Amino acid sequence: MKKIECIIKPFKLDDVKAVITDFGIAGMTISEVRGFGRQKGHSELYRGAEYQVDFIPKIKVELVVTDDQVAPLVDGIRTAAATGRIGDGKIFVLPVEQSVRIRTGETDNDAL
Repeated sequence: MKKIECIIKPFKLDDVKAVITDFGIAGMTISEVRGFGRQKGHSELYRGAEYQVDFIPKIKVELVVTDDQVAPLVDGIRTAAATGRIGDGKIFVLPVEQSVRIRTGETDNDAL
């Protein structure tokens, strides 16, 4: 099993969610996060004063999938989240040692 974590632009959430549900993934976790990468934030003008916005709003999508779902899912998410501009985000794939469904006690792939 693998955990996929995606940091994406907020307006791309619906596109990414559609790809994930099309793959038959039953669950995901979405968090509103803030951060920056190479873009290092930006300047904004408010009531005539310029100020620096260091942390950009992003969406973090987390899901756990079977090993055979990882490659096509990552490719689909990357395609759905891409705008071709700086700040499109990142996708991380991490190993998952165990999963347990609390309600039934099912483990590993059966718990997904």
